[in-house]
Amino acid sequence: MRNPSAAIHVAKIVRKHQGKTYVSYLLRRSYRQGGKVKHLTLGNLSHLPERLIDIIRRSLQGEAFVTSDEAFRTVATKPHGHVEAVLTTFRKLDLENLLATQPSRQRSLILALIAQRVLFPCSKLATTRHWHSTTLAEELAVADADSKELYAAMDWLLARQPAIEKRLAQRHLTEGAVVLYDVSSSYYEGHTCPLACYGHDRDGKKGLPIIVYGLLTDAQGRPVALDVYPGNTADPATVPNQIATLRERFALTRVVLVGDRGMLTQTQIDTLKKYPGLGWISALRSEAIRALIAKGALGRSLFDQVNLAEITAPDFPGERLMACYNPLLADQRRAKRQRLLTATEQDLQRLAAEVQRRTKKPLTAAAIGLKAGKVIGRHKMAKHFQLRIADGSFTWSRDEASITCEEQLDGIYVVRTSEPATAFSPADCVRTYKSLSLVERAFRCLKGIDLLVRPIRHRVGPRVRAHLFLCLLAYYVEWHMRKALQSLLFADEELDQDRWQRDPVKPAGASESAKAKKKTQKTAEGVAVHSFATLLAHLATRSRNTHQIVSDPTGATFQQITEPDALQAEALRLLKL
Repeated sequence: MRNPSAAIHVAKIVRKHQGKTYVSYLLRRSYRQGGKVKHLTLGNLSHLPERLIDIIRRSLQGEAFVTSDEAFRTVATKPHGHVEAVLTTFRKLDLENLLATQPSRQRSLILALIAQRVLFPCSKLATTRHWHSTTLAEELAVADADSKELYAAMDWLLARQPAIEKRLAQRHLTEGAVVLYDVSSSYYEGHTCPLACYGHDRDGKKGLPIIVYGLLTDAQGRPVALDVYPGNTADPATVPNQIATLRERFALTRVVLVGDRGMLTQTQIDTLKKYPGLGWISALRSEAIRALIAKGALGRSLFDQVNLAEITAPDFPGERLMACYNPLLADQRRAKRQRLLTATEQDLQRLAAEVQRRTKKPLTAAAIGLKAGKVIGRHKMAKHFQLRIADGSFTWSRDEASITCEEQLDGIYVVRTSEPATAFSPADCVRTYKSLSLVERAFRCLKGIDLLVRPIRHRVGPRVRAHLFLCLLAYYVEWHMRKALQSLLFADEELDQDRWQRDPVKPAGASESAKAKKKTQKTAEGVAVHSFATLLAHLATRSRNTHQIVSDPTGATFQQITEPDALQAEALRLLKL
């Protein structure tokens, strides 16, 4: 008789009874007795899963099995989901061909730098280190790059900036398009860059030089072009350069340039008037509004029934003036003025008390004047106070006439434009002017926690320009990602539509869906809502794992990507749309 253990097997028994089929799996030992084959049932396996029954059958047939730990081991795990999201957006935007139509090492490095700026902005040296902790460098085949090669790629990018911006303009600007333009600045840490000069600092970093840059976008706030200027450049001085960009580089003869009142001054508007195809929308400065009120062209009675009225004035021939009144803004300005007046009065009282105390050695009029000048200049309230200074004597009082005159401007602003009513209604003129908030949002994204354009540390001007342009391209990618993912973000999905339908003067408010999303912190489908940063962090938890086959003497490996959860799958679906 054969070895009994060799004859143990799994038998599949199929029986039919009263029209039903029954299947049983029995563990049996077969043997021969008296010339006949006998079966001894050792156990019933029918209650086991079929997969386990199959393993038992194959094991009895001599097949060897090992645990997963014995078969292979995981040798590397790298975050991949956030990289996949950015590269998916690259493909959707055809970013490769935007940079250069021919593949090159430089193009791959710039693509990697743009992606890194979106995912984890850092210095060029830190970039080469961080690439090894995600799949980004592997995806773009730049894992062997060093910081010197990255700087060379930035030089390559700067040389291509005019061509890239022209392609962006061809994508997003057409004849008659609205173009938004604004200027910002960032502080510079160092002393070698010729662009770093002392000027109007917008970052609150006292004692540091700055670099000025102007951003040109389409009507939706999508970035198109960026120019860099020395830190002591005044905002209006950058406008002629933008005119040349629109007319010569982008070959547009008819556009409407939108800029704030500090940008499009009367001098710059006079320059724009030399080009009949260039329209503009801006606003009047406070002194011009004060002059309109003084001449009777604008009065508060105009707003008894409406908050927006179109007027004309001889001082602005050929222009349309949209006068707006916002009572909430009026209350805010009035309250702020009162706080500043009170604070200035307290400082003046302390100065007056000091002058009275100095009896043995009285302060001279010159010394008192210096101290008083600092006090009234601290809160910019000099125009609202009358000071009387003499040797050892100092008194002051409010200038009620000046205060009353300024109160007439509270809540009033005037939008001016060259465009006819057939092209822009009064309401649309105001809405278009307020669209400059989209450029301000771009600056917040560039300078805030997203892209970290600052601090700027590059030593030479061309590298600073390349760095800023690289940040613009990163914002271009992030802009589209935010648009695609807005249903998963704390974003108002109805804002683009509401912006052109709501009252142009009243304070903007969030839609009901946005309020519900913020209150519940979930979408209407019950999915958790994220900020852009936390959504990228969640996508990053989807990893690419590298496994090594233990039994293979060559050390062969294979890779697996973590299955996406519901949120990750939805994000990828939205990005691919």
